Amino acid sequence: MQRFFFASLLLIGGLASCAPRNQAAVAGVTQPPTLVKVSQAAAIGETVTVQGRYLGGMNTAYVLLGATPEGTGGYKVPNTAIKSWTDSEINFVVPADAPVGGSWLYVVVGGMQSANGLPFSIKQAQK
Repeated sequence: MQRFFFASLLLIGGLASCAPRNQAAVAGVTQPPTLVKVSQAAAIGETVTVQGRYLGGMNTAYVLLGATPEGTGGYKVPNTAIKSWTDSEINFVVPADAPVGGSWLYVVVGGMQSANGLPFSIKQAQK
């Protein structure tokens, strides 16, 4: 009986050491977001839809517009511009002070930036 007990403890300890460690700034966030699709170019005031996986929620994440292809720089979309946010889809309105032109879109969740960015353009408003 003792042999079985000690063998069980060793097995459980071995399995626990193989479990992934949470290296994120937010509890429960273990995967960087992955972006799949973004809607077409949008003008200020228009709605943008971003689709992906592990997108978190607006309390622990944000959308970055105007970034370089490497994901540096950019404009953080304010929470007031967010219409809806699920783990697989984000809908937001392009804010008035967003940078116009072509660049890259990223999502940051719990301090982890998306593994990929998507090219995205903010159109000049029609006069």
